[in-house]
Amino acid sequence: MPDNRPQPPPPSSPVPSPGPSDPAPLLLCGARLTDGRTVDVRLGGGRIEAVGTAGSLTLDGTRTGGTRVDLAGHLLLPAPAEPHAHSDTALSAASDGPLPYDPHDVRNRATEAALLQLGHGATALRAHVRVDDMTGLGALTAVLQAGRSLRGLTELTTVAMPRVLTGVAGADGIAILRDAMKMGASVVGGCPDVDPDPTGYVEAVLEVAAEHGCPVDLHTDTADPARVARLAAMAGGLRPGVTLSPCGGLDRLPAEAAARTADHLAAAGVTVVCLPQGGCGGLDRRGTGTAPVRLLRAAGVRVAAGSGALRDVSNPVGRGDPLEAAYLLASHHGLSPEDAYETVSTSARAALGLPEVRVEAGFPAELLAVRGDRLSAALSLAYSRIVVHRGRVVARTSAVRQYCDSLTTTTEPEPEPTTGLPRQGRAGTT
Repeated sequence: MPDNRPQPPPPSSPVPSPGPSDPAPLLLCGARLTDGRTVDVRLGGGRIEAVGTAGSLTLDGTRTGGTRVDLAGHLLLPAPAEPHAHSDTALSAASDGPLPYDPHDVRNRATEAALLQLGHGATALRAHVRVDDMTGLGALTAVLQAGRSLRGLTELTTVAMPRVLTGVAGADGIAILRDAMKMGASVVGGCPDVDPDPTGYVEAVLEVAAEHGCPVDLHTDTADPARVARLAAMAGGLRPGVTLSPCGGLDRLPAEAAARTADHLAAAGVTVVCLPQGGCGGLDRRGTGTAPVRLLRAAGVRVAAGSGALRDVSNPVGRGDPLEAAYLLASHHGLSPEDAYETVSTSARAALGLPEVRVEAGFPAELLAVRGDRLSAALSLAYSRIVVHRGRVVARTSAVRQYCDSLTTTTEPEPEPTTGLPRQGRAGTT
């Protein structure tokens, strides 16, 4: 899958103004839907205005500046969302020495990472940012600045992740967490597994979340069924605003214990975000595995899929691509392509508290067009993509494959590799 590296704006450049509140109408022509229909889709005011058979719709004549986009050969889907990113550490794997937490560097990396993930199709992003006595609030400030600079392109929200919240050291952690929420973090997070008192940690997180009326998003391995049962019981009062990830330890439990734990999570209304592309730095260890998505879904748990680390020390080759997460769930974990894509789109948006998207009139115009004639092909070879956010095209990625002429003879010079080569033209492969 492509991995172009967009350049973040220099710190001296002005913050871009938000996107238009009522963008010019946009007509997506000849797109294919997952049910096999070929349609035109008209967008306006940040929403889908109409869906009709191909050739049946026109741009609204009462407004000017409308644009047509030819989507022949593309599959049109609800846009993915990224429920689990680490913007403060993204793109830092090649750094020498300790992780660079200079605010200028964090802002640039967070901006570039968000643009990379937008190019993959994610029009909303939840970034987990560490706040503690070592890093302070500088990284959070930088990620919040990056989010403001990207308004109109993508929605970036932040999770404040304190380290220790109990005991003597915990008092400072709670104070920093409260300051982080006042600064603009929108979700209370953290990792109870690394605190000496995991239950006390969760109690502190839930208290701060209740004070600010915000969701909770915790890192946990869920390898201890009793601890997870207590966490689920404590979180029940905030339902459905509690998310756990990556929960890879559930896959290492005996089947009966894993099933009981899944039932506890379902009863509490907890969402699980799995990380099929690899781990993240939140648990301070690598290779924790992927949560048992089929078991969780069968128990009634909402399961979303996130990317986790994007080229930091936890996963130096992390791609941050929601379609790759869906591909892995379909190819390695037994989900159908439709269910796999649902984890990175509908369920991921629900985990972020965002409205549902369908390719139907009245729904938000958050869309992804991918080369392909069916979802399985799109997940297999998702090279060319067009991303729509708030009713306008905000990112394009295209790829063309070329092959050497196989009919050359030994008496003729071999053609240059960049001239006279046929392009690969089947839908889903260019």
